[in-house]
Amino acid sequence: MNTFLSSKGSATILSAVRRMIRATEEEKEAQTASAERWIATVENLRAAYSAEAEKAIKDLQQAAIRNENMFEVLMEATKYCSFRQWTAAMFEVGGQYRRNM
Repeated sequence: MNTFLSSKGSATILSAVRRMIRATEEEKEAQTASAERWIATVENLRAAYSAEAEKAIKDLQQAAIRNENMFEVLMEATKYCSFRQWTAAMFEVGGQYRRNM
């Protein structure tokens, strides 16, 4: 067992603290179910807004190619496209961002 002294000088057992932090099986199952619902929601939205998403992606790419202010176009694209969709579209026309070293 590992122990440490708190700021007040009392010993605390770390293994007991670690047990409290770990998720229960119910919590893990709830997180899995939540993730599955989120994935289904994204898939449903993609299917429902595929035509709008396609137009939004084209508009976003054209704004990037023309070197226009993309904020308004990007905000419109986020109504119909997932983060992955519009970042992939931007990568296609502009390459990948690299931080200067």
